[in-house]
Amino acid sequence: MLARQRQTAILERLRLAGGVRVTELAAEFGVSDMTIRRDLDTLHEQGLLAKVHGGATPAGPGSTDEPGFRAKADRQSAEKAAILDHAAGLVRPGAAIALSAGTTTAELARRLVDVPGLTVVTNSLPVAEALHVGGRPDQTVVLTGGVRTPSDALVGPLAVAAIAALHLDVLFLGVHGISERAGFTTPNLMEADTNRALVAAADRLVVLADHTKWGTVGISSIVPLDAADVLVTDDRLAPEARRVLDDRVGELVTVPAQRGAQ
Repeated sequence: MLARQRQTAILERLRLAGGVRVTELAAEFGVSDMTIRRDLDTLHEQGLLAKVHGGATPAGPGSTDEPGFRAKADRQSAEKAAILDHAAGLVRPGAAIALSAGTTTAELARRLVDVPGLTVVTNSLPVAEALHVGGRPDQTVVLTGGVRTPSDALVGPLAVAAIAALHLDVLFLGVHGISERAGFTTPNLMEADTNRALVAAADRLVVLADHTKWGTVGISSIVPLDAADVLVTDDRLAPEARRVLDDRVGELVTVPAQRGAQ
């Protein structure tokens, strides 16, 4: 078993059991305690678990924990790169699309600067900036008003009102967490309202989320899993998560992470 496969399995056991012990994992995978400790070090550095004496527990952010935009920008860069390669291929010239707030959608915006005739509606300051600075003159960018959040989203009644009268081809939605019970979630109540308005305005919903979002639950649900026409994620998604998502979303797309990207 490769180290990455073993680490994915460790995260799955952690999700199911709520805690793991080094000695038990070493026996299960037939490797040394030192190998497991290195795995836990790697996962801890990625923010995926918290190391404790003799093992590990979930990283444990609360349902209202909302990291700032810069704090999230460098997480899971290899996985995001693969997801974005696929997502960019779904955008056609002349389309009217929406990009929600988030680091993944902000990077997607940078990949769309050369798409002709594109109209982009967004509540994200970084998305609007990326297209304003690098986009084509025949592109149209509509930035909603609203109150700014730590993740540089514009939310609240002004944003919802601006979106309500629009009709869009597709929404690319970034999310804080995914779970079978709660669906797609966010740690910000007003951002959930704004994202629901974007979902209602679009004919098609494409969710972009790396494998670490599975099992994370924000305080507010945006939409249930079956609202997604497409979910694009990476191939490190746990088997149980794949089973649930295959059954619930319209189409589950798992792309191989770009192993050399950091």
